[in-house]
Amino acid sequence: MSSFKPLVFSGVQPTGNLHLGNYLGAIKKFVALQDGNDCMYCVVDLHSLTAQLVHDDLEDQTRQITAAFLAAGIDPEKHVVFNQSRVMQHAELAWIFNCVARIGWMNRMTQFKDKAGKDRENASLGLLAYPSLMAADILVYRATHVPVGEDQKQHLELTRDIAQKFNNDFSERIAARGLGVEMKMGDETVQGYFPITEPVIGGPAARIMSLRDGSKKMSKSDPSDLSRINLTDDADAISKKIRKAKTDPDALPSEVDGLAGRPEAENLVGIYAGLADMSKQDVLNEFAGVQFSVFKPALADLAVEKLAPVAAEMRRISADRAYVDAVLRNGGERARALAEATMHDVRSIIGLLQD
Repeated sequence: MSSFKPLVFSGVQPTGNLHLGNYLGAIKKFVALQDGNDCMYCVVDLHSLTAQLVHDDLEDQTRQITAAFLAAGIDPEKHVVFNQSRVMQHAELAWIFNCVARIGWMNRMTQFKDKAGKDRENASLGLLAYPSLMAADILVYRATHVPVGEDQKQHLELTRDIAQKFNNDFSERIAARGLGVEMKMGDETVQGYFPITEPVIGGPAARIMSLRDGSKKMSKSDPSDLSRINLTDDADAISKKIRKAKTDPDALPSEVDGLAGRPEAENLVGIYAGLADMSKQDVLNEFAGVQFSVFKPALADLAVEKLAPVAAEMRRISADRAYVDAVLRNGGERARALAEATMHDVRSIIGLLQD
């Protein structure tokens, strides 16, 4: 092997209704990355247990995320769509990575600090080890590129640290078994088994904020439904939420720099840019000097045009439970075969007995 085969991997947790932020920040990117790439898109149902151990409808939430993938345009024949818990090798590699990663690395994860809050001692071990499982999700397929939001960037950096430490610690064994790729680590060249995965971050709508508070991320858990546009919203609901979105009294500026200190204005411009596949500057070129009384209706029309067909297709696909389950079952079989090939190598590198 002379190089790592390019592969895109990413996942979405099944934790309630998908919203515009999930669509623009993740799923729309997933669809675009299909062109010219081999892709694996996962509903990470094991991760959802860190936020809520007991679910009333985890199976249906998993199906809903899958339906969203398909409705948005992900092709389950050309690419792999599956749910994480069907592939036991994720958990197996996560345990090995728990032994590779250092406690200090985990303690530095800002998401753990944010989610655990002041009651850290009462947080689950799963919440602390979440980034290790995320690393396993990615590296069990030796994925080279991962589309992630800004809030997951630190976790992907940890994935890179884990891969580097594994490659360094087992370099001689990797080379002896002929399983490696020559990689530069500082001034040294080592035989590495895992790629140093690259993040795919950016775009005009990389981070979508609440429609009620431009300083907070759009969230499924926000008590106000007016704070977000759900992918299941109909045209009337989409228009109403944009019409009621918080803004300021000033007109839109002519330059992106003019959005500084105007979080709600920047958010709505970013949403328009993401939906229209434009840059924020292109949006401002079109709407410079315009009041929100004019911009909001234009944004509402665009959002309905882009999102209503996805919502309708989601409802159609969700109604065909047998089809959704078949997609996940087929994807799981394909994913297991790939993951087991990796784990066979990893067990050999570590020295675990196997058939």
